[in-house]
Amino acid sequence: MPRPIHFDLSADDPARAEKFYSSVFGWKFSKWGDGGPMDYWMIQTGEGPEPGIDGGMSRRGPESGPGANTIGVPNVDDFAAKIGAAGGKVLQPKMAIPGVGWFAFCQDTEGNGFGIMQPDEAAR
Repeated sequence: MPRPIHFDLSADDPARAEKFYSSVFGWKFSKWGDGGPMDYWMIQTGEGPEPGIDGGMSRRGPESGPGANTIGVPNVDDFAAKIGAAGGKVLQPKMAIPGVGWFAFCQDTEGNGFGIMQPDEAAR
């Protein structure tokens, strides 16, 4: 299951964002707290010894900032197709970062930008 290094998301429609990220990456969401001062959802992005972290999502408000996180994926082309099929967009098509891998910059259904990266030291 693909995982980010660090992230926090905001969404105009949290249910729509949850559907998007669940269908593309298989992430699991759970409401946090008891309806305190803000709506917040915990996001589980993976299990076991796989490197990565979990994160959170809040309802977008006046103080919300844009996110720009990079998510490791096994194949940029496959995930770019999944992103489009789930209602997202690929804003910067696949490009090589020499000696590192393949990268594309995308946008989810809420307008959040994020990168996807496929490690490949032979990328040119």
